[in-house]
Amino acid sequence: MRVLILDGHPDDGRLVSHLLDHFQAALGPDAEVERIAVRDLAFDPVLHGGYKTVQPLEPDLDRITAAIAACDHLVVGFPMWWGSEPAQLKGLLDRVLLPGFAFRYHKDDPFWDRLLAGRSADVIMTMDTPSLYLRFAYGNPVVRRWRGQILGFCGFKPLRFTKFGPVRQDGVEKNIAAWRHKVERLAASASRLRRGTRRTADSTAECGI
Repeated sequence: MRVLILDGHPDDGRLVSHLLDHFQAALGPDAEVERIAVRDLAFDPVLHGGYKTVQPLEPDLDRITAAIAACDHLVVGFPMWWGSEPAQLKGLLDRVLLPGFAFRYHKDDPFWDRLLAGRSADVIMTMDTPSLYLRFAYGNPVVRRWRGQILGFCGFKPLRFTKFGPVRQDGVEKNIAAWRHKVERLAASASRLRRGTRRTADSTAECGI
């Protein structure tokens, strides 16, 4: 199983990286792991002109694209800031998950092809918001986006979204052992996830957003 781990925290040595360390260690010797920290990449996070023009990918984004295409399982970790992922990770999504690579709209109906089908994913998110408050007061917007409008939109299935928090008020000290165990169990079960058939992507941008 080929696994791509994306560390989406802008800073090194934070809780996200620690949890990803434990996830990676629990994958076992048979996993081929590539780990990339978004903070170490050199790229313009702004998708200039939307999909109306072709914006050449920087070398680091070519690497990310190839790694996504090659992986069987994707792991993305990030902190929730203002109800979303940090800006640099959002910019990476804008630049990499392009039509022709990640999805393809149909010309005569409102549907689309999920070109990254056949791959599974784990999303690991740390937060200060209590989980029940995020769900019932805010409606789980970040979870719904990643499931329905980001990775799920592109075909990743199954997609597991795991939240860790609240981090503040000694949340890490009280829960770190349980959180480590949780990510280790996620990693240990990743190879058993049932993935569908892969689609064939191309390099043609097909919509004009």
